[in-house]
Amino acid sequence: MGVFCVPAGKEFPLHDHPGMTVLSKLLYGSVYVKAYDWINFDSTKGKTIGLAGRVIDEVMKAPHEPSILFPRSGGNIHSFRALTSCAILDVLSPPYSQDFGRPSTYYYDIPIPYLNGYSMLEEKPLPDDLVVHGAPYLGPSIVTMYDDYDFSDQFGYENHV
Repeated sequence: MGVFCVPAGKEFPLHDHPGMTVLSKLLYGSVYVKAYDWINFDSTKGKTIGLAGRVIDEVMKAPHEPSILFPRSGGNIHSFRALTSCAILDVLSPPYSQDFGRPSTYYYDIPIPYLNGYSMLEEKPLPDDLVVHGAPYLGPSIVTMYDDYDFSDQFGYENHV
């Protein structure tokens, strides 16, 4: 979980959320968002490159409905530029993890002139000017009541663990 406070005119570069579901909420301000979903990609040669379709290309102003980015849809690869100072709440599940194959990856956006709404995305190094400061969560403890509950009867499938 994180709140990104972005000064007016600054951009958070195009990045992904591999295998994650993200709940995102613009808390205040206005932001230009561009987001893609993969059409086809290849990551076998040490870096990821592929064709992506644009699913969001708009200015969002608070108050704005929350958005949900799914692992393969909803704009899981996105960038945003603050038009005014803004804050964005992101809840990631599961979180980024190098150890579990969920690194944060950044991309070049190469529009395809003859295919409106499509771009080639190519992995790039972490931008030198990107600075993200973390802080410990100091709020009330978060408790999951259903850790030991078997939901299989509720959804019509068996638990094969």
